[in-house]
Amino acid sequence: MSSTDPIIKTRQTEKEVNGISTQVVCTEFSNYILVVLTQYGKMGTLISVTPDSRSNDISKPTFTTKILLGKDEPLTHVCAKNLATFVSQEAGNRPVLLGLALKDSSIDSIRHMKEIIKSCQVW
Repeated sequence: MSSTDPIIKTRQTEKEVNGISTQVVCTEFSNYILVVLTQYGKMGTLISVTPDSRSNDISKPTFTTKILLGKDEPLTHVCAKNLATFVSQEAGNRPVLLGLALKDSSIDSIRHMKEIIKSCQVW
């Protein structure tokens, strides 16, 4: 590692998703990937997305979501799995901490948000 390499890799961007300003910040830590996705300018609900080691089919790992801070609603778990499982898989099945503060959680918006997350890849 050279002296110019950052200790913690972070990338961020801001794009419009269906007319709503959406910010994404991705940070790589040694044991987690942190992804903050907000349309309110704040962290919002914090969700842990972890690969389940008890999965029988290794080619299709299952993921467990757990709300750490915020309101525990079924839609939050669905959004978290849709937005964070590919991050975990591409990062060598590392757990993901996902901060979500969304005005629009439609399927179309989630699809656009996944592309924005990919553009901030640090893993």
